[in-house]
Amino acid sequence: MTHLYLIRHGQTEWNLAGRYQGQSDVPLSQKGIDQANSLARNFPAKALDAVYSSDLKRAVATAQAVADKFSLEVQRKPALRELSFGAWEGLTYDQIVEKWPEALRDFFIHPDVLHIPEGESFPILQKRAVGCIQAILRENEGKSIAVFAHGAILRAILADALGVPLANVWRLRQSNTAVNRIDYAKDGVPVVEYINNTAHLPENI
Repeated sequence: MTHLYLIRHGQTEWNLAGRYQGQSDVPLSQKGIDQANSLARNFPAKALDAVYSSDLKRAVATAQAVADKFSLEVQRKPALRELSFGAWEGLTYDQIVEKWPEALRDFFIHPDVLHIPEGESFPILQKRAVGCIQAILRENEGKSIAVFAHGAILRAILADALGVPLANVWRLRQSNTAVNRIDYAKDGVPVVEYINNTAHLPENI
């Protein structure tokens, strides 16, 4: 059995301000650092064999906290970067609505068909995300692996594992430092054990 832990990065100042980050390289806030450290102290696995991460700062810093606990190296994968929000990156919801009202509506109602201006679509994101995960699984058969990434890309990976259409991808909540676990038997069929687990976070973080 292969155990795959999928984890979203800790909070950033842009998360707090409601700014769309995408592939902008935004670091963790102090709260995000505290969340990552709490995750490391209370990680829901007794052992890990490998740690992978998006190469963006917020994901790497979260991954590093856990990797240090298990004396592992963080293996960075650009294919695990967040959905590119293109022209929307750095803007708030209200700013995007003002300029692209119909596009942002479609982003939440029809994410399976919307292509973000100068950015990516969910089908493109899911293709690169699942391809990366499949390669990681092939390299780590029978092991326990942690993959640190971002909200949209983790939703796309979970949707694929669950057989959920991308039109429903926003129904999967992904909180900061949330842990998801998928198990794979030798036949490669995924079984999702849990989603959006934040039990490691005390109430004041």
